[in-house]
Amino acid sequence: MPDGLVIRPARAEDAEAIDVVIRAAFAETEFGHQGEADLVRMVGEDGDTLVSLVAESGGAIIGHVLFSRMDVDADGAALSAAGLAPVSVAPAFQRQGIGDALIRAGLEVLRAQGVTISFVLGHEAYYPRFGYSTDLAARFASPFAGPHFMAMMLDSDAAWPLGGRADYAPAFGRMG
Repeated sequence: MPDGLVIRPARAEDAEAIDVVIRAAFAETEFGHQGEADLVRMVGEDGDTLVSLVAESGGAIIGHVLFSRMDVDADGAALSAAGLAPVSVAPAFQRQGIGDALIRAGLEVLRAQGVTISFVLGHEAYYPRFGYSTDLAARFASPFAGPHFMAMMLDSDAAWPLGGRADYAPAFGRMG
């Protein structure tokens, strides 16, 4: 990781820098930018942001992670839940552990907030390192169900629900 890396809560004045990082990070992917920066703004405008963190180096924002509120029912009861998406690191700083640090810091904030479960739609070889499981997510009906849909209990001693439903914040549905 770069020397002097700081992970801190995002502030309103960070919005443009966060947009730039997200657009640059996703422009380098197989599918290119697919509206992730717009999604972050819509989640915020809807009041569904639970955790928004930035990675800063030398006074510049070089990474961002968002966890948003989800509507989750497990075994007939509502669970406090968060969806991880997106996590972005500026291309020049990728593969240095910054995304990992952002995700881990975000998960700690969620635990402190009392959030019970987190979901992610992502690479099945990357997210299990944090505790995400396709087996746990498979217990939930969701429009995002499939091999890339994963979940984790934020209390590692908590029993896994037998089944339920998991819906991301409304902004995800508006992405089309």
